[in-house]
Amino acid sequence: MTKSDLQNLSKRERQIMDLVVKLGQATVSDILANIPSPPSYDSIRVTMTILEKKGFLKHKAEGPRYVYSPVAQAESLQLSALEHLLSTLFQGSAQNMVSSLLNLPSRKLSQDELDELAELIEKAKREGD
Repeated sequence: MTKSDLQNLSKRERQIMDLVVKLGQATVSDILANIPSPPSYDSIRVTMTILEKKGFLKHKAEGPRYVYSPVAQAESLQLSALEHLLSTLFQGSAQNMVSSLLNLPSRKLSQDELDELAELIEKAKREGD
């Protein structure tokens, strides 16, 4: 599985991956209960099987049902999703992406969060020299 593989997921595949990562593990019924505008049970089952064949999910049998979990660590998936957002919505501009995050009207950052971000920026400046 490569980063470009993650970026090439369909909207439904990405929705399912997001839910499996969020839940840590999930059955088809879990996805069905949590996905907006859910398709049929069989459609989710087939998509999860496809994601498994592509190397994104693995499963274990628990009685008659399969419990799926992500193959990659959440951090790897988060980085891939950020790269996808950066390239598609922000035309590759990290500055625009961070500026948008800082100006979200629905989510004001606390002083502690701002201080932590300032420290990360300073660290990046030092490592860039």
